[in-house]
Amino acid sequence: MLLHMRTTLLINDRIMRRLKALAAERKQTVSALVEAFLRKGLSEAAERGVRLDLPPIPTFRVREVLVNVADRDELERAMRDGP
Repeated sequence: MLLHMRTTLLINDRIMRRLKALAAERKQTVSALVEAFLRKGLSEAAERGVRLDLPPIPTFRVREVLVNVADRDELERAMRDGP
């Protein structure tokens, strides 16, 4: 099964210009080139034993939910009027 995900990356303008030029030179898309660089970097990191684990996302105990953020109307009302 193939899985493709779309994401947004913030890339420095100078680096982006270099990526575009290299992609054009190699007749590749910037996406394909970035993916190749990421694969190579991740593979090399794994070979060196570099751990790329991220720390766990913090969790908090909440006594009561003030706003259901999944309810757009309730969220807008809370933002406008307060909880």
